[in-house]
Amino acid sequence: MQNAVTIAQAFNDAKLYVSDIDARLLLQHVLQVPPVFLVTHSEDIINAERVKYFYSLLARRIHGEPIAYIVGQREFYDLTFNVTSAVLIPRPETEILVELALARIPVNREYTVLDLGTGSGAIALTLAKHRPLAKVIAVDLSAEALEIAQINAALLKVGNVRFILGDWFQGIVGQYNLIVSNPPYIAIGDPHLSQGDLRFEPQIALSAPDDGIAYLRTLIAQAPQFLCAGGQLLLEHGYNQATQCRQLLAQAASFINIFSYPDLAGILRVTGGQRI
Repeated sequence: MQNAVTIAQAFNDAKLYVSDIDARLLLQHVLQVPPVFLVTHSEDIINAERVKYFYSLLARRIHGEPIAYIVGQREFYDLTFNVTSAVLIPRPETEILVELALARIPVNREYTVLDLGTGSGAIALTLAKHRPLAKVIAVDLSAEALEIAQINAALLKVGNVRFILGDWFQGIVGQYNLIVSNPPYIAIGDPHLSQGDLRFEPQIALSAPDDGIAYLRTLIAQAPQFLCAGGQLLLEHGYNQATQCRQLLAQAASFINIFSYPDLAGILRVTGGQRI
């Protein structure tokens, strides 16, 4: 099976075990070619060395390892991010948070943004790339995650982001126009953590104490002192946490214009408010 084969043969072999999309992504990665190449050059021969590499990656995918970790990249919004098992894989739902943030960040003047738990830098770097006058601070507890985020900043040629190693607001000074975060919000022990892609992702980036609400509670409680008057807080959360997040914002007695916003599936995914 690991002799030289055509692109079409390798693709058809892979489709027996994984989705068409995954098969294409694996081939694109091994051959380092754009998607159209697989169609226009389907009868090209893949040499034995690359065939061996392709089937080794296919075996990892069959075992359940996320395709993003195998190829080392994930598309997010309109950018491509390097990812490793040290960071959460950027997800389409988080693009809702980015859209809401971009709608609030002016295009033509300076604006300060704090991204807490930045991981691969997907949120911070997307905001900074689309709002070059914004000054973005990106914080993460993991040195490994920050290393990936800094690599992504260099690859994307984003210079208006500063990275800080810290635990949420630890080491943060001053006040910001906007605070955004996609914190861990899955309850510790949730059975989903041992299923699918989640099995391979860093648990520190996924789960939180107190039925998953602990870090959301911390962020809501501490955010007011780091927001300027009129500044806004935007938080991504779990499918069943919108009501509790709105209640926490109301109880903080520092926020007005509290709201929740749905993702494309109609699930309330982002909750926010404006500091008085």
